[in-house]
Amino acid sequence: MNFLKNVLSTLVALILFTVAAVFIGIVIIGALSAEEPVVIKENSILHLKLTKPVTEMEKENPFEELFPVSPETIGLIQVKEAIAEAAEDNNIKGIYLEAPYIIAGIATVEELRQSLIEFKNSGKFIVAYGEMYSEGSYYLASAADKIYLHPEGDLEWNGLAANLTFFRGMLDKLRIEPQIFRVGEYKSAIEAYERKDMSPENREQIEVLLTDINDAMVKNIAESRQIAIDRAAEISEKMLVRSPKDAADLKVIDGLLYEDQVFDELKDLVGIEESEDLEFIKYNRYRKSYSNYSSSKNEVAVIVASGEILPGQGDLNTIGGAKFSKEIRKARLNAKVKAIVLRINSPGGSFLASDVLWREITLAAREKPVIASLSDVAASGGYYMAMGCDSIVAHPNTITGSIGIYSVIFNAGGFLNDKLGITTDEVSTGEVSALYTMDRPLNEQQKRIIQNDTDQGYETFVTKAAAGRGTTVKAIKAVASGRVWSGSQAIKNGLVDIIGGLDIAVEVAAEKAEVSDDYKVKYYPRQKPFLEQLISDLEGDTQVKIMKDQLGDLYPYVLEFKKVGRIKGLQTRLPFDLQIQ
Repeated sequence: MNFLKNVLSTLVALILFTVAAVFIGIVIIGALSAEEPVVIKENSILHLKLTKPVTEMEKENPFEELFPVSPETIGLIQVKEAIAEAAEDNNIKGIYLEAPYIIAGIATVEELRQSLIEFKNSGKFIVAYGEMYSEGSYYLASAADKIYLHPEGDLEWNGLAANLTFFRGMLDKLRIEPQIFRVGEYKSAIEAYERKDMSPENREQIEVLLTDINDAMVKNIAESRQIAIDRAAEISEKMLVRSPKDAADLKVIDGLLYEDQVFDELKDLVGIEESEDLEFIKYNRYRKSYSNYSSSKNEVAVIVASGEILPGQGDLNTIGGAKFSKEIRKARLNAKVKAIVLRINSPGGSFLASDVLWREITLAAREKPVIASLSDVAASGGYYMAMGCDSIVAHPNTITGSIGIYSVIFNAGGFLNDKLGITTDEVSTGEVSALYTMDRPLNEQQKRIIQNDTDQGYETFVTKAAAGRGTTVKAIKAVASGRVWSGSQAIKNGLVDIIGGLDIAVEVAAEKAEVSDDYKVKYYPRQKPFLEQLISDLEGDTQVKIMKDQLGDLYPYVLEFKKVGRIKGLQTRLPFDLQIQ
């Protein structure tokens, strides 16, 4: 073990030395030669190649040209900005879209799709091409004027499926007993540890959710492709596209072409000769051709909160209650900030951390407009944050709601005693001094105390939700019980106010602040200094790579089970970790 530690320490030291050396070299090079400005030539085509995971925001790398080590993600916000800029750029004639297997949530795909539709409204073209299209990729591509598929390619359009993982069988083998406390028959977040399959209530809500999301996708594809909705639904439901020829015959695509043939089509669209070269400008490079600088003194602060909600500072992929409360507080106290938009993409987490955030949100809402913009998921603790805002904006396919609460105590006594031979003993001064013990089953008195805390937490949740939504506790409970809803369902039952994306939320915030004609948008939390962020990313990437190499196909399951260690106290989490395919 010590040998491994020494090797890892030496490796980290070597990495840090290398990073520092390269960084110094970059600074010297940068001082000697300034980067040439990016000039967009006439008849250029913006090349959107979306093959990396799409996150809310990208991490900036000011030395990308010389030191391209930025995390392998694409920022939704930055892509939308580039598309909007290209719509107004006279040198950009259209977009060439490549997104064969987009790694993004359904609502993120929806937001990108809407941006592409707005781009087409400028009169410019969009051509999509792929050797294959996943379900989400085809939905995005359906916004294009023309969709082409490789003659030997593949296109998936066969409806949505949800896959849930259950750990009860493993816990039984390990002699670990989950002791469950919850409120709401739909609050099934804990089913992963309690059952080996879905409960009837959970199956019901997932079926309704998937059907609603799928129906909306089918409707939008039908409109874009000018196919009757009933026919489009039949194509999807029966998987009538089973070969490239099927896709072409059913008018799901516009043709089967090789990429060089697509390039010939693009040359016709921009009006150049077949012998001439196309002028592509890649997304990353195009971003450097324009500036979003604004001299306005009025600011709409967009606070991007993405990930699991945890107490404390959290990390890059979580929402730390203390960290984000500070961000909201700074925006509230900053006189230049006229309105706040909370961009929420979270399945929830700690009840306490959610309430800490709710408090800061409600304080801010007393002084200036605070608008919630819901992304792929804003459920349970994610909705707890949103319900304190003035207005809530969501996509039709956002997963939200899940107003419910639970807690769990794992009795690992059997595992410790029978598997490891570990025994424990204790001395206590009170009847329930060892309330949250994990080495033996809870007694009836302990169970009553924890269930009472859970019941009180639920009442707090629904009471504050009712106050935030301007309705009654009875009305909230009618749509609560831990049940999840799509955005289109949520607007019908009063949990959401407006259907739309981040742009709409910003417009609403500016309008409510009465600065619609003069404002700028700034995003928070601000990024760490580049070198600090780089070292942090290298360390995190190394740890993930080691785990993936060691665990192989088991990595996702181990990652999921590690969450057990973070389940402390009352939880406001999504009823399931849902993978929609």
